Amino acid sequence: MSLDQITAFATKAKEDAELGAQLKACVKMKEMFALARDNGYQFDEDSLYPPNEPQFTEDQLSERLAKALLRA
Repeated sequence: MSLDQITAFATKAKEDAELGAQLKACVKMKEMFALARDNGYQFDEDSLYPPNEPQFTEDQLSERLAKALLRA
């Protein structure tokens, strides 16, 4: 399930400072997907948007991705 993969990736990025820094450096969705894939996680873009709850926090993402994914 894609949402489980997003949650697991977000949690790992919180726990692993290096991965967290790499995630924060991602400016484009394709960069985030490549980083997730490189770390064994697969999810699609549609799963990142409502009605699903956000799995990332604003401080985990670049300003650009935070605006795209966490907008109200």
